[in-house]
Amino acid sequence: MLKEFREFIMRGNVVDLAIGVIIGASFTAIVNSLVNDIINPILGLLFGGQADFSNYFIPLGGQVATTLVEARASGPVLAYGAFLTAVINFFLIAFILFLIVRFIRTIQVRSIEAQASPAPTEPTLTERLLIEIRDLLAEK
Repeated sequence: MLKEFREFIMRGNVVDLAIGVIIGASFTAIVNSLVNDIINPILGLLFGGQADFSNYFIPLGGQVATTLVEARASGPVLAYGAFLTAVINFFLIAFILFLIVRFIRTIQVRSIEAQASPAPTEPTLTERLLIEIRDLLAEK
């Protein structure tokens, strides 16, 4: 049973999936930082002077709070700023993955085209002699 489990884990697909998950987690951290540290402050300044979307919320219980953490502690909250941040993250990740897939497809198509059109081969001795005869006849 241990041997079967080891064979299962060492299959290419399982290892590739594990690597993909690890890279995806790292990539998500990069995109979160891009959204939270660069995009949201710019958008926050454009739409109300607040540089952090996470503090955009509507208290549903009538409580008064200045931050989302305080509002959540005192009652139900509609945290649309956090949702907006998640939507921006999603679209950025989807767009970047689209660009990566598009780049990989371009490389694959070029590789297939290079394999499909073989390089011209050198003419054989018979073909070279026939070309010389043709050229001599064309000169006369």
